[in-house]
Amino acid sequence: MILEHAILPVKTGREADFEAALAEAVPIISSMPGFVDLRVSRSMETPNEYLLLVHWESLEAHTVGFRGSVEYERWRELLHHFYEPFPVVEHFTEVFAVDA
Repeated sequence: MILEHAILPVKTGREADFEAALAEAVPIISSMPGFVDLRVSRSMETPNEYLLLVHWESLEAHTVGFRGSVEYERWRELLHHFYEPFPVVEHFTEVFAVDA
């Protein structure tokens, strides 16, 4: 399993619109093969920045499966115009975890 990480810098003043579009976009990504879970958190210090965390079964499920899909085009239409600058997306493998 891999973790996709991105800081989403939303244009100031567009946060509510972004959150509404995100709610519409979530069913798209969650229906994709290899999708495990998704978390989006809003920064307390920088309210127009959001942290996107998505677990995928494999790197290819994200980079080939999702990004290469027709559904990704709709995801892009809904969300990409909110970002300035465009976010950097990185992928991580877990090294250590502690649960309460």
